[in-house]
Amino acid sequence: MIFLELFWTFFKIGAFTFGGGYAMLPLIQDAVLEKGWMELSSIVNFIAVSESTPGPFAINMATYIGSEMGGVYGVFGSIFGSACATLGVVAPSFIIILIVAKCFDKFKESKVVKGCMSGLKPAVVGLIGSAIISVLMTVFFPSGVTVSVFKDLSFYTSLAIFGISVVMAFKKVHPIIIICLSAACGIAVGYLL
Repeated sequence: MIFLELFWTFFKIGAFTFGGGYAMLPLIQDAVLEKGWMELSSIVNFIAVSESTPGPFAINMATYIGSEMGGVYGVFGSIFGSACATLGVVAPSFIIILIVAKCFDKFKESKVVKGCMSGLKPAVVGLIGSAIISVLMTVFFPSGVTVSVFKDLSFYTSLAIFGISVVMAFKKVHPIIIICLSAACGIAVGYLL
């Protein structure tokens, strides 16, 4: 049944990922593609949407995927699917936090605990790096890295939008302005291409 599968898939992702939504992205992407729930291009599009909507990134992703998969059973299926996926991704963190809060005072000075926490930092950086590379490859090289990519106008358009976003981020432009300008550029490019 899709609802149990949604809950269990996102429960595993939530249980074995440290570092937040971006660290979960490669696992979400692999699970969704493996099960055939979405295409890679749809995942990349929703990453952009999820970044501009309020709320934690991984929860937005889980809610959206659950809604899409449960949607084949109608409106109530969509709501129940999103609830199952969201609960699945949140439950492990909630359980772990309860356990850690109960035991933290006893073990906070332990060398083993400090070592584990130090070991998790590079793993989180690696997961986030993997997500960035995956998204960049999908956006800039959707058909793979070939010479024809550099002849396509959409590659240069994406590169220009990325460059403008980086400059605006370093110039401390208000995020709402960045979102509005990005939306305007996306709409303009969508009509031109």
